[in-house]
Amino acid sequence: MNYTLKYWREAATLILTAGCQHVSSVSKTIILGSSKGHPKKTTFDYEVLFLQRSEKSGFMPSAFVFPGGLVEPSDFSNDWVKVFARHAQKPNFGLGIVKQPCDTRPPMFITDRRKFGSLVPGEVAFRICAIRETFEESGILLVVPENSNIEDNQKFMGAYDQDYEAVAKWREEVQNDPMRFIEMCKELRCVPNIWALHEWGNWLTPVFSKNSRARRYDTAFFICCLPRKPITTDDQKEVTSFKWWTPQEAIQECQKKAWIPPPQFYDLSRLCNFTHLEELQRFALHRALEGIDRWMPVIVHAKDGMVHTLPGDELYPDDPDASGQDQKIYSTDRRIHELVQDGKHLHRLLHVEGVVQLFITIQPKYKHLNPTFLQSDNDIEPKSHL
Repeated sequence: MNYTLKYWREAATLILTAGCQHVSSVSKTIILGSSKGHPKKTTFDYEVLFLQRSEKSGFMPSAFVFPGGLVEPSDFSNDWVKVFARHAQKPNFGLGIVKQPCDTRPPMFITDRRKFGSLVPGEVAFRICAIRETFEESGILLVVPENSNIEDNQKFMGAYDQDYEAVAKWREEVQNDPMRFIEMCKELRCVPNIWALHEWGNWLTPVFSKNSRARRYDTAFFICCLPRKPITTDDQKEVTSFKWWTPQEAIQECQKKAWIPPPQFYDLSRLCNFTHLEELQRFALHRALEGIDRWMPVIVHAKDGMVHTLPGDELYPDDPDASGQDQKIYSTDRRIHELVQDGKHLHRLLHVEGVVQLFITIQPKYKHLNPTFLQSDNDIEPKSHL
């Protein structure tokens, strides 16, 4: 672990998708590319796991989020080298080397963990964290036999579904002590399936205001595709309920009453590019080693509200205050609709009547995709679309 961080803590989350038994068709208006939206029938053959946080949670209470949580010292334990003995001598335990130049790689991935005494690379430890947290919060265990090969593990793999009672017991032990996750893998002769988790994004909690004491996290986002939905159970602690929604259903719920935080909403909208799970799996696998940027939204105060800008937006500062110690306030005397209609380089989120709206005209990097928009009646019409 990185014990030198002062302003935030490291975390990992998992966008877990799974093929659904029933396939639902929903008629929606979609804005894609530079063309206007036209009603068309969109069918998704997969669903995404959302967990609802407890209303007593100190961070994003009652929100629907992807499974995940804080990195623990156990995720970087050198005991994992023995568990992954078959792969420990390969680059990043067989994950491969990301093509992205080191000077643009997110800090959480480029940090040399050996100076903190760990032989486990960040790329591995953050995946272990995402798998462990998913197990703790939902009961879904993403492991494979210790003697399995990497090529098979990258393909569609089901969750561990043997000896349910024993796994439930281990889940409780891991919830109480994350180090027990290592012991569980040793006893079950399995390893966390880190190869099925592909890099998707990296979000840093923004600085909300002067002297804000809000918790902040530098979070790695991974994606994993399962052929079918595994047995899912909430933990009645941090998680009070769960939902398996298609991307479209989740956005519809967000437009009604469910609160899905902006990073999850953004990546959910990215998934709307894929109606078929196999297409999503191929895309995630093929761009797995391309790289990602760390995004920290910067809030710009307009005359009539706030704009959440992202890197590449014309309002995004050249040197954003990541620490929050400079107490910078970014503002403009223009109104929100003017900023949208007159803008040329847009990469921003707005809240319009309680609904998140995305406005993007920039091209994505590292062979990623921009979100596909589901248009609603209260959209602000931007000058240009993707």
